[in-house]
Amino acid sequence: MEKVKKILVACDFSDYSPQVVGFAAGLAADLKTELLVINVINQRDVDAMRKIEMEYSAISADKYVNDLIEDRAKQMDELVEAAFRKNFAFKKIFKIGVPFREIINTVEQEKADLLVMGTKGRGNLAGVIFGSTAEKVFRRCPVPLVSIRPNEEDKPGR
Repeated sequence: MEKVKKILVACDFSDYSPQVVGFAAGLAADLKTELLVINVINQRDVDAMRKIEMEYSAISADKYVNDLIEDRAKQMDELVEAAFRKNFAFKKIFKIGVPFREIINTVEQEKADLLVMGTKGRGNLAGVIFGSTAEKVFRRCPVPLVSIRPNEEDKPGR
């Protein structure tokens, strides 16, 4: 097996993200490798904001996206910091699009050697009907993938 040089971790800011990002950050530290954290803003959400923007000039889809990225960048810092209690260098990646496609494209663009993601995420009815992002990534990922199952004690409502 070739040396792992880049680890990409998918982060959706669900209740399971601290466990998933923490695992990836720990692995990156142990292997002395680069850590990349990706978050995908769903294109359907941006499209919905653009429709609202057409009706209400006070609403800006671009501002919505910029505010999301700014907020999520801070959350990424907090997740990685919580795993180490110190500064840990990592690259933040934000994409807009269909989440599973953007994750796969980023694996290829960034030449990641390993992908880490949770088996559970935000989830919704659409995910049940059309298939989850995780399942679609698992089927198409061009590099080894580590899936993180939620700990029983970390499940929401426990």
